[in-house]
Amino acid sequence: MSAVYKKEFKSYFNSMLGYVYVAFIILFIGIYFSYYNLRSGYPYFGQVLSSISFIFLIAIPVLTMRSLAEERKTKTDQILLTSPISITKIIMGKYLAMVSVFAIPIIVSCLCPIIISFLGNAYFLVDYSCILAFFLMGCAYIAIGMFISSITESQVLAAVGTFGILLILYLMSAISTFLPSTAFASLIGFYVVVIIIALIFYALSRNSFIGIGITVVGIIAFTIAYIVKSSMF
Repeated sequence: MSAVYKKEFKSYFNSMLGYVYVAFIILFIGIYFSYYNLRSGYPYFGQVLSSISFIFLIAIPVLTMRSLAEERKTKTDQILLTSPISITKIIMGKYLAMVSVFAIPIIVSCLCPIIISFLGNAYFLVDYSCILAFFLMGCAYIAIGMFISSITESQVLAAVGTFGILLILYLMSAISTFLPSTAFASLIGFYVVVIIIALIFYALSRNSFIGIGITVVGIIAFTIAYIVKSSMF
C-alpha cells in the first residue's frame, strides 16, 4: 500500500495539479480569513470554513477525477489488478494520497486561530473542532469522488458526476424545504431520488446492472423503513 501511496502522492506534485489545488484552497481561506477575522474582527475561524465550503464543488472533482478513471482509460488498471497487492490496499493507497494532498491546506489553516489569538480573543477548541470537521467532510467527499471515478473511463464525466452529487449535498438543506411533509409523499420523493441517482451511475458507467441494482436496493430499503417506522419520513 505504501508504494501505491507514494506513487500517487508524488504524481500530484510531478505536475501542476497538486500545487494549483493547494494554492486554490489556501487562496480562498486567506481571502475569507482576511475579511472575517482580520478586517471585521470576528473571533471565530469556523465562520471562514463555513463560508468556503462551496469550494468542495470545484476542488474535490478536480482532485479525484483521475484517480481511477485514468487507470481504466489507459488500461493500467489491469496491471494493478494482477499485481500481488490486494485491491483494498490499492484503493486505500490512492485514497490516502488524495487525503494527504487535501490535508496540506488544512494544516496551513491551523495557523489562523493562532494569528487571531495575537490580535484578540481566540476560541481554540471551537476553531480546531471546526477545522477537524471541515477535514472529515472533505475526506467523505473524496471518497464519493473516487467512487464516481471508478465507474467511468472519462475524467470529464468523473468530474461532472462528482460535481453533481456534491451540488445536491450542498443544496440539500434548501431542497428539503420543498419536500412534502406527509410520510407517504416523502417516501415517493425518496424513490425519485434513488431513480435519479441510478440514472446518473448508469450514464457514467453504461452498466445496467449497477443502475438496476441501485434502484432495487434503494426502493426495497426505503419501503422496509417506511413499513417498520413511517414516522421517520
